Amino acid sequence: MSAIYEAHGDVAVITLNNPPVNGLGFETRRGITDALARAQADGAVRAIVITGAGKAFSGGADIKEFGSPKALAEPNLLSVIRTVENSSKPVVAAIHTVCMGGGLELALGCHYRVASPGANIALPEVKLGLLPGAGGTQRLPRAIGVENALNMIVSGEPVKSELLAQAPGQQLFQKIIEGDLLEGAVAFARSMADARPLPRVRDLKAMHPNADAYFQFARNTVRAMAKHFPAPVRCVDCIEQAVKARFEDGMRYEREAFAALMLTPESKALRHAFFAERAASKIPDVPANTPLRPVNKVAVIGAGTMGGGIAMNFLNAGIPVVMLEQKSEALERGVATIRKNYEAQVKKGKLKADKYDERMNLLSTTLDYADLKDADMAIEAVYEDMGVKEKVFKALDEVMKPGAILASNTSTLDVDRIAAFTRRPEDVIGTHFFSPANVMRLLEVVRGEKTAKDVLATVMQLGKKIRKTCVVSGVCDGFIGNRMLEQYTRQAGFLLEEGATPEQVDKACERFGFAMGPFRVGDLAGNDIGWAIRKRRYVEKPHMRYSKTADLLCEKGRFGQKTGAGWYDYQPGKRDAIPSKDVVDMIAQHRADLGITPRKIGDEEIVHRLVYSLVNEGAKILDEGIASRASDIDMVYLTGYGFPLHRGGPMCYADTQGLFNVVQAMKRFAMNPNDDAEVWQPAPLLARLAAEGKTFT
Repeated sequence: MSAIYEAHGDVAVITLNNPPVNGLGFETRRGITDALARAQADGAVRAIVITGAGKAFSGGADIKEFGSPKALAEPNLLSVIRTVENSSKPVVAAIHTVCMGGGLELALGCHYRVASPGANIALPEVKLGLLPGAGGTQRLPRAIGVENALNMIVSGEPVKSELLAQAPGQQLFQKIIEGDLLEGAVAFARSMADARPLPRVRDLKAMHPNADAYFQFARNTVRAMAKHFPAPVRCVDCIEQAVKARFEDGMRYEREAFAALMLTPESKALRHAFFAERAASKIPDVPANTPLRPVNKVAVIGAGTMGGGIAMNFLNAGIPVVMLEQKSEALERGVATIRKNYEAQVKKGKLKADKYDERMNLLSTTLDYADLKDADMAIEAVYEDMGVKEKVFKALDEVMKPGAILASNTSTLDVDRIAAFTRRPEDVIGTHFFSPANVMRLLEVVRGEKTAKDVLATVMQLGKKIRKTCVVSGVCDGFIGNRMLEQYTRQAGFLLEEGATPEQVDKACERFGFAMGPFRVGDLAGNDIGWAIRKRRYVEKPHMRYSKTADLLCEKGRFGQKTGAGWYDYQPGKRDAIPSKDVVDMIAQHRADLGITPRKIGDEEIVHRLVYSLVNEGAKILDEGIASRASDIDMVYLTGYGFPLHRGGPMCYADTQGLFNVVQAMKRFAMNPNDDAEVWQPAPLLARLAAEGKTFT
């Protein structure tokens, strides 16, 4: 049963029972209204309590019903709230743990609300590009004040129940109950059973002493912060209606705004990302109940930038780490960097001093592989060279205990070859962290041909524990992200040869929504890294053509910010990218040497050549089974490569443009004599979907 009815003497208790967070799906909504009708008809019942089973009051809408007819079927949430509000007997919401979205809107429709301390209270709809659509923008300002409500609704962030209860003049919570919540709620309901008239949040006034000026200020501030997203500004508009309009008019305005936002590409992109993140954790042939291997201690091989960042993830999660290096000086530098990172967090107030001490106490170091014998997992983070990896994995194979997981942080190399260096290839897996590893959300989990299912399941669960978004990739050169990125960077180089400048390409990408364009990214990461990869490509893939501009840049020693010069010039101690005349002249000379007459290139062509090159390679990756879903590719690019969130990822963006249109654009690009025509041959999957009028997602 999705709503359980029980009589506690003269108080009826309705318990939402739709795990895991008591989502307000159709069956639950109908269960609530049926239970309310039963309580109304029972002459012995004087008051009603609504609460939630398990670890939530209610997390809001049932995501399993998103986009289905059941989501709007009667009784919809508005009808449920109206039924609660119109009850002739007092209804008390007994709130605990999680009360978010529609769950909070339901609670606001009750006559009274009591809560356990520590409950997370939120209206997070803005994170899906929406706004609360069942009265949240109209009732919350009446319950906790306009400014507090606006901050909660526009940010979508949760606030603890006890903090809200302390707000001056708040009428959200009548009581914070320590101890047994249900017992306290029933007692409170009984004490209010005869109180009349029954209070309704909708009858309160939402007021602000200087409403016009405040809302204009809020709108300007939110617009500047929200940039590409329309929902936060519409939230401000709705809250303004709560102050200036009658309740019913404000509700109508909220519903119209909600319906309009549902149709925006930004909301569709955010909802796509929301579901994509959840789908990424599901592996088709690995059951959810697969037994996991224990990981209570981790070894990290390499104390450089990546090794130190990887170690911090586990220290943050309370997992002991032993870090190995070849020389004590390298270990000391690595530990010093970790200390420096934590000290910066302490200084900014993001980490308490005692937590800093706890984390550092979990870290130990060694120069001897034998000291890794007790670790449950080893993660190699050494130089990206197969010979170096071979030495490390052979050493690990000798000392690691049976059942230990052996992971490589390689970003491009063949995980199956690495696994073959051991006598236990089933225990080997790729864990491609992104730099800085202690900050970036993405973890590409590379499944080798012989990787055991329990190893894969364990690493996926471990990734969740260290707060990463994990995406499974099969084995290929560059996996999902870097394999696609190669085509993106090749196009960036061809654009320079044809007439664009690094600044123009970067600005076009940044206007599209990328945090940085490809050339600023190259300067930040180090252009020598790409140079090393290209040198390997020239041997392994001699048929693949690259622009030589990046090689010419590196031959001049312009490796980026670390050398003070890359595609841009940099002043000592500053990160501002200053367009470089030397680079522009270098590119112009290279064009002349090739006999290319420069042409004017528009922003749309720049963006579509870069993004569609990602899309086409992504389609090949899907066809080959390297990625299970188009949405997995989108998660890689949203969380690891700075693809604009409001676009939903490259595959989602292609869908919004229409795959037929994508293919037509690619055919035009293939006619460009200075481009690589081969890359613009539509992948079989893309061509098939476009011809059938279908989408990736």
